[in-house]
Amino acid sequence: MEVISFVALAAGLIIGLGAIGACIGIGIMGSKYLEAAARQPELMNELQTKMFLLAGLIDAAFIIGTGIALWFATANPFLGQIANLPK
Repeated sequence: MEVISFVALAAGLIIGLGAIGACIGIGIMGSKYLEAAARQPELMNELQTKMFLLAGLIDAAFIIGTGIALWFATANPFLGQIANLPK
């Protein structure tokens, strides 16, 4: 197999696993927010602010992973090393 095929596989895994992790994290966080808001409705505004802040951080981690995966897919630093190998 060529190195570029491994890079494409790794980029797909980074994006796919990052998306799954972000979705699971936001789902769990949303369910805990609803539980906490049902227990103490007077804290709903504070909890909502913290929930949206954390949702942004979770999405930011996924978007950074996607950016790194796309960077490796388009500007692969390993191809220069492969070109220097004897055949």
